[in-house]
Amino acid sequence: MWVLAILMFFSLLVAIVFLAAFIWAVRSGQYDDKYTPALRILLDDEVSDEEEGSRKEVVRSR
Repeated sequence: MWVLAILMFFSLLVAIVFLAAFIWAVRSGQYDDKYTPALRILLDDEVSDEEEGSRKEVVRSR
């Protein structure tokens, strides 16, 4: 029975260490995306429905 209590203690300890490491990584900016904003200029912009409607009206009026 003592072995079970010791294993539970160590598993909680390991879980707390991993949680602390994750929180540290998030706060220190390890998950910031620095690659995608540089490529955003190369991607096509999505056209909203309102813009599409105004473009059709301009084409019809010509």
